[in-house]
Amino acid sequence: MDFDNKVVLITGGSAGIGRAAALAFAAGGAKVVIGDVNDEGGEETAQMIDDAGGMAHYQHCDVRQAADVEALVNAAVDSFGGLHIALNNAGVANKFFKNLIDVDEDNYDFVMDVNVKGVWLGMKYQIPAIITSGGGAVINLASVAGLVGSRGGAVYSASKHAVVGLTKSAALEYNKHNIRVNAVCPSFVDTNMVKSVFSTAPQLGEKFIRANPMRRLGTPEEIASAILWLASDSASFVNGVALATDGGLTAM
Repeated sequence: MDFDNKVVLITGGSAGIGRAAALAFAAGGAKVVIGDVNDEGGEETAQMIDDAGGMAHYQHCDVRQAADVEALVNAAVDSFGGLHIALNNAGVANKFFKNLIDVDEDNYDFVMDVNVKGVWLGMKYQIPAIITSGGGAVINLASVAGLVGSRGGAVYSASKHAVVGLTKSAALEYNKHNIRVNAVCPSFVDTNMVKSVFSTAPQLGEKFIRANPMRRLGTPEEIASAILWLASDSASFVNGVALATDGGLTAM
């Protein structure tokens, strides 16, 4: 897909889906701005883009902090002259699979701050910059847990349902400014975050793989392909959608 002359901002671009999307956007000609709390991984992603002949800028960004998010958007505008596409990908999972009453308050606050506040702050600062640049697209990383309930993952599921709600509301509020806002909703994907979750309960990993109609995890590149399509002109009439990228899990 052609993203020549487009500036793309990605949070959580140090690894996994964020890195795969950053590399794919850059391969399509976009200038990419990456924000993350993992400086080593984020800088490595930017270097990979530079080494391949693209243009990238990395900046530390904690999506829970308004000043960090605003600074990241400003860096995109200052470095490359505008902002056209934003991917709010930064997110965390529950540290452990626990029923609702067993989740402690600190874990609840952490998950909600990163997954929900981070997306809200992202759009709060990204959308004005995209309007100034003439319009574009925002893609938010939700989850199949934002479409259905999740035993042992109530807080994570609640956070991703909130991301879907933010997405749909923003799509209605800003379509008149030539901005489309959509979400992708993956099932389990072969990323470091998922591996860390499964490491606490290996039997759950096997269970979830068996439960998926395709009998495997998704890949970061597969989710990145859906993200790029939503950001492209090929999806010009797609707005306010929570796109399941789950191997058919929610079809059952």
